[in-house]
Amino acid sequence: MRQKPSHGRPQDAPIVFCDFDGTITRLDVTDEILSRLAAPEWHQIEAAWVEGRIGSRQCLKRQMELVETAKEELDALIDAIPVDPGFPAFVDFARQRAIPLYVVSDGFDYVIRRILRRSGVPGELRNGSHLFASSLRFRRGRLVASFRHFPVPCEHDCATCKPAVIRRLSRGRGPVVFIGDGLSDRFAVRECDLIFAKRQLLAYCGEHGVACRPFETFADVERALRMMVGGRESEAGRASPARAALAGRG
Repeated sequence: MRQKPSHGRPQDAPIVFCDFDGTITRLDVTDEILSRLAAPEWHQIEAAWVEGRIGSRQCLKRQMELVETAKEELDALIDAIPVDPGFPAFVDFARQRAIPLYVVSDGFDYVIRRILRRSGVPGELRNGSHLFASSLRFRRGRLVASFRHFPVPCEHDCATCKPAVIRRLSRGRGPVVFIGDGLSDRFAVRECDLIFAKRQLLAYCGEHGVACRPFETFADVERALRMMVGGRESEAGRASPARAALAGRG
């Protein structure tokens, strides 16, 4: 794990980056769209991405071209996706403690905004200033994907280059916290100090020696961050809660 300089800022003032599909939501929304609305060839494209033969940008572009749907059908599918019940409270916690919170996702802004609006999450995470995701629009019954946060060059051909977003926004801040669940998060974790992981990301971190904390819901993450930001520096020579939380990272 990369060691990040503190730049003179307090180590118990984190900045948080969070994946969306399968992390904020209980299901991967993109996978649900593909499994229900796309031609079956999407599975072969997915396999090429998992095996590293293509990046997520090319993968999603080709997969979305296989989807044929009406807006009403897509909206009904999106509206049935469950959200982690602890996420709205986590957003309130971050706002109360002035912790910057960003959503970084290979998934689609149309989907993310609709789900966050339904969940009562405030506009900052929906209006583009704290949301970095792929774009999706309708064209004659088809879905067209585009990629606003794809810098050239991107080493991994990501749909949203999470490492680039994290580097740009976290400069001079720390610790950098990442919350995720999938393979699309594996490049982001190298830019972060404290990682909360589940499912595929947890397995990836274990296989590659990346220190992380397992979690199930955002209530788990909130409890850990409350310990990080809730304490005060004690007597000289003793570590703050944040430093203790980060001690021993690889």
